[in-house]
Amino acid sequence: MTDVQRRTFLKGAAVATGVGLAGGPFHGFVNIANAAPIVDRYPGYGALLPRPDLRDGVVRLLLPRGFRYRSFEPAGSQLTDGTTVPPRHDGMAAFAGPGDLYTLVRNHEINGPVGAFGDPSQAYDPLTGGGTTTVEVDGFGNVSRSFVSLNGTQQNCSGGPMPWGTWVTCEETVNGGDVGPDFTGQPNDGLKKHGYIYEVPVGGVSAGRPIRSAGRFAHEAAAWDPVTKALYMTEDNFAFPSGFYRYFPPVDPMRLGRLLDGGRLQMLAVVNETTADLSGETEPAPPAGSRFLVRWVDIPDPDPTFRGTPSNDTAIQAVGLQGFAQGAARFSRLEGAVADNGRIHFVSTQGGTQPPDADEPSGYGHGRGQVWSYDTRRHILTLVYESPSKEVLDFPDNVTTSESGSLVICEDGGDGNYVRGLTVQGEIFDFAKNAIEGRENDEFAGSTFSPDWRTLFVNIQSDFGLSFAIWGPWEIGGFR
Repeated sequence: MTDVQRRTFLKGAAVATGVGLAGGPFHGFVNIANAAPIVDRYPGYGALLPRPDLRDGVVRLLLPRGFRYRSFEPAGSQLTDGTTVPPRHDGMAAFAGPGDLYTLVRNHEINGPVGAFGDPSQAYDPLTGGGTTTVEVDGFGNVSRSFVSLNGTQQNCSGGPMPWGTWVTCEETVNGGDVGPDFTGQPNDGLKKHGYIYEVPVGGVSAGRPIRSAGRFAHEAAAWDPVTKALYMTEDNFAFPSGFYRYFPPVDPMRLGRLLDGGRLQMLAVVNETTADLSGETEPAPPAGSRFLVRWVDIPDPDPTFRGTPSNDTAIQAVGLQGFAQGAARFSRLEGAVADNGRIHFVSTQGGTQPPDADEPSGYGHGRGQVWSYDTRRHILTLVYESPSKEVLDFPDNVTTSESGSLVICEDGGDGNYVRGLTVQGEIFDFAKNAIEGRENDEFAGSTFSPDWRTLFVNIQSDFGLSFAIWGPWEIGGFR
């Protein structure tokens, strides 16, 4: 497949599934791998070239001509509060900071009873090593201040920025003293219950209170919709079907300034279909462009406490099975999510049909990735894109929007990882590639534009993780 063909998508009628078509982002664009090339427009920024890191001159990224970057706060260095920077930098969001600075709130996806970073007396659970750090930084990667903003949580994967000025961070685990060992084999004796979401105030320190009514499951990402006044959440249940959820807090956080516990949790289902398989795991995957009218089912026990220390495999399905028993839809590994003008865009990392150039992945799902969009006003779910090849898109993970509305997609594949763009015209392009010597397969995570759209911040998530600030001529390509 040529470089042009890799980025070619057929503009045509979507496949309607029980509902009519409507306008909006990605409307009517269906990915057809063998479509005729579009040669009169290039949505990206050109060829990717080795670029030196302005921090030390080492080449860590391939970027288009004209773009520059500086890395900052690698694992093992020091935050300005004196704490060692934890590894596994993951989901992140950028907010307006003091003066000309931006404030980043950044997850660290650390699993197991390894002890809290920072001050253990301030930790939700002093035995566990996940949490968030907050960084005040300029648009060129120069750090002014950084500190621990939440500790003692576990496997903080993604989350989402809230319009009232907080970051919601999500635990991708249900570990706890009431659950048997997880995939690492480490015992959970003495741990508090985990598997929750937490709020972190921008520029401040979290109280470390779990929002239990928002569910105890393998949380991944969160996005707020002001119309429905609901928090939409994805589930990344690696070996089992995952669900798409929403949480209604008891008081409007736009008025209160924070998210309260004690609300109602629901799970998405397809109208007139019982436990629809939208992943392609047990039935043929729906074609790109498919649309589904949805309904929502209540989860009666969002915060289970387990008796007799069940296996982790049993515990991690406990919330989802309540929804599936009422006909909720099944997805494969739902990860990144972002709110945009009445829609929630989210990705299914292993959803879709297995491409001919890809091996069968482990876990639930056969494909190389789907991109979904839920219209919160019209209650319509649309499959806007499916990867036809691991060379085009390989296991999408974290996602954000750009100034133009194009999606910025981080990869978590196994043959070198990229940051890709997916335009509202349905065209995909490469923007960055991991070029860290010997660690090219480390995943990208936490993509987020600064509030003025001048800088793209993104992380490498690994034991040797670090953050990047990237800037350049955005106006010549698909992100602006």
